[in-house]
Amino acid sequence: MNILILGYGKMGKIIAEIAEERGHTIAGKIDISNVNQLEKLDTDKIDVAIEFSQPEAAFDNLSWAINHQIPVVCGTTGWLDKKPLIEELTKSKNGAFFYASNYSIGVNMFFKVNQFLAKMMNDQPDYEASMEEIHHTEKKDAPSGTAITLAEGIINELDRVKQWSLKEESEGKEQNVTITAKRVDPAPGTHIVNYHSEIDDIEIKHTAHSRKGFALGAVLVAEWIKDKKGVLSMDDFLTF
Repeated sequence: MNILILGYGKMGKIIAEIAEERGHTIAGKIDISNVNQLEKLDTDKIDVAIEFSQPEAAFDNLSWAINHQIPVVCGTTGWLDKKPLIEELTKSKNGAFFYASNYSIGVNMFFKVNQFLAKMMNDQPDYEASMEEIHHTEKKDAPSGTAITLAEGIINELDRVKQWSLKEESEGKEQNVTITAKRVDPAPGTHIVNYHSEIDDIEIKHTAHSRKGFALGAVLVAEWIKDKKGVLSMDDFLTF
């Protein structure tokens, strides 16, 4: 396949490396320094775009790909207030848009465990849910997209929880999942979900050791999405 990389930072570089290892060709590497090259690309020779840029660039990158009938796989977080607009554009253009807050297979298994535990907690009212996430200092958004997905999983399954907030914004909020976001180096990503009671704590945790798991997952999805249409997610891609 010919893959266009939209966002050629640390993740983009690892994605390109893994894609080439798997026999694919990189049709272009676009970042803030050469975004003007987008209009010079031969879009007929691009099979899929993988978008891992910055929050402020994601919407324009995705719109460009969808308008040019290029299936696009997105892992950028921090822009999701505009995600409904991209979904509508995808439908109107009969395109293909895939979003996940995290492409690691292990993290997506963790999402399922988180949902299962939250559902069990409906019968255990003495436990209070909270979360902690740790990322490198270059990550601009907080909480992470993965943390938001985890919080949404809790909210969807645990009836007594209705919202999430960052710890520094949580004072006075009830029915809330409090998220502590830390930025330290080096830290590819750690997410901890905790249920606290006076008697004990129950904790589940995922720690990434490198970015390769995220990058490989994105390439696997790009291989899968090539001939598909619609607004897609990890629930469509994974069978567990």
